[in-house]
Amino acid sequence: MSYLDNIRTFVRVYELGSMSAAARDQRISPAVASARITQLEQHLGVRLFQRTTRKLAPTEQGRIFYEGACGILGAVDEAEAGVAELSDNPRGVLHIAAPLGAGRRLIAPHIPAFTREYPQVSVRLRLSDRKVDLTAEGLDVAFFLGRPEDSNLRIRKIADCRRVLCASPDYIARNGHPKSGSAIDRGQHDCLNLRFPGAAEFQWELETRDGPVRYAVKGPFESDDGDVLTDWALAGAGIAMKPLFEVADHLRSGALIQVAEDTPPLPVQMACLYSHRRHQDPKARLFMEFMIERITPALNPGQLPR
Repeated sequence: MSYLDNIRTFVRVYELGSMSAAARDQRISPAVASARITQLEQHLGVRLFQRTTRKLAPTEQGRIFYEGACGILGAVDEAEAGVAELSDNPRGVLHIAAPLGAGRRLIAPHIPAFTREYPQVSVRLRLSDRKVDLTAEGLDVAFFLGRPEDSNLRIRKIADCRRVLCASPDYIARNGHPKSGSAIDRGQHDCLNLRFPGAAEFQWELETRDGPVRYAVKGPFESDDGDVLTDWALAGAGIAMKPLFEVADHLRSGALIQVAEDTPPLPVQMACLYSHRRHQDPKARLFMEFMIERITPALNPGQLPR
């Protein structure tokens, strides 16, 4: 085992707070991860972690070493990226994250074509509608819908995506067809809400004649999976606010119908988030450019039935 491998494993154990989680992240066994930490501690002559059956916590020496280790790995990554910029054959592993709906429909279908064009690059795709931490989760690129909170990362905007409020014909037959957000705000309709850790109370920002207005919405169902909301809307459980590209086919088929047309949701930004480095990893840059070229036309489908 190389000293650099030991440092990389230590950093992931520190950031994830778990030997097994770091092992999964690095595609090694927990035994190998533990052995790397032990070798590092023997080399340094200190304990880096306090271990109990329930908890793993860094020691003071571990906290100090973590700061230096991040600097070492950052310098190595910068050097490798600088050299790779001169190469026509990018190689290595890319860790990519994307929202569930966009990832399944837009990103995942194009990954085989990307790896055929760049056969020495492997792609590990993680799909989740929760907010991701690029650094803590070891990600190279994260596609997202909305507004990022981390100003230390670079953002590459792809497009503003139109959103719609929609429900099934069965739901509308039972509950009526709201023409604006005011009917929804009065609690006359069941709203299907996307929930993730740390989310604020549910509010839908809709465009009115007087400008954007936030409406407080309620409903009996919520999920952290946007596709579940679509399934519930199709089943007649309520009204969902969805990016148009996720429900365009259902709107065309009539399985879903657009509602509150007089006060449509504000568009949501789709963008890429990536590390702020002097030398950007060429394979990450190539992946973003490859995907952006292919997914941009699909983000805002054409005219749909009203």
